[in-house]
Amino acid sequence: MLKMLVSEGDPEAKYTELETIGKGGFGTVCMAVETATGEEVAIKKISLLQESSSELCLNEIQVMCGTKNANLVNYVDSYLVDEELWLVMEYMDGGSLHDVIRETRMAEEEIAAVSRECLQGLDFLHSKQVIHRDIKSHNILLGLDGSVKLADFGLAAQLTAEQNKRRSAVGTTYWMAPEIFTRKPYGPKVDIWSFGIVGIEMVEGAPPYLMKTSRTVQQLISTGAPLKLQKPRQQSAWLRDFLHCCLERDEDRRWSAQELLQPEKACFRLWGK
Repeated sequence: MLKMLVSEGDPEAKYTELETIGKGGFGTVCMAVETATGEEVAIKKISLLQESSSELCLNEIQVMCGTKNANLVNYVDSYLVDEELWLVMEYMDGGSLHDVIRETRMAEEEIAAVSRECLQGLDFLHSKQVIHRDIKSHNILLGLDGSVKLADFGLAAQLTAEQNKRRSAVGTTYWMAPEIFTRKPYGPKVDIWSFGIVGIEMVEGAPPYLMKTSRTVQQLISTGAPLKLQKPRQQSAWLRDFLHCCLERDEDRRWSAQELLQPEKACFRLWGK
């Protein structure tokens, strides 16, 4: 299937690599330029030696090809090079939201601006019945022009009329919704919970329970341990309300991206700040 989706040709002849901008368990990401046009791109090189890698790569290409939106990182091309998939995407010159959070504390106006853009991306994905399943600050990329885009769709799930819920326990522990830990069928609102955790990240610099083990976090979230800001009175009521709506334990009562973006909702005042 991968061979059917990728392009033929030699990407090393088409692109000139400039620098490595990221590393992870999947492989590396480098910044490059298309030699003919000078256009900057990011190339994600994913090792295919692990059996699960091919499925994740296939998933990412299919989701990125089928979901074009201003708040999603654009897919450019893909190639098979030896035992690697090279996934060519638009280059986001502002780095990741995680980088920003690590370096500085964000003002509430900045939190509001990033939240609005991310929710627009999630609303689009969810309207296409796609669950991202790995929303975290590392997978939110920024442009120096102020653009904010969701990235990394390897764990995304496409819902269908026959399968309108999922059960797989996937994601990154500190951002995962309680219904995933308790093995309940879940839908797109797991992404809203994850973004609520990103909201806490933007305020406090890290997700809750970061210093605890994954197993402990799973137990805490599963058993209903409260998730709240360490110094809530330092934030506006609008921001606290927004986080509460995202981090509602009951999936049915948790707000959708569309609801969070509606002007008549109370937390919309956050967007107008």
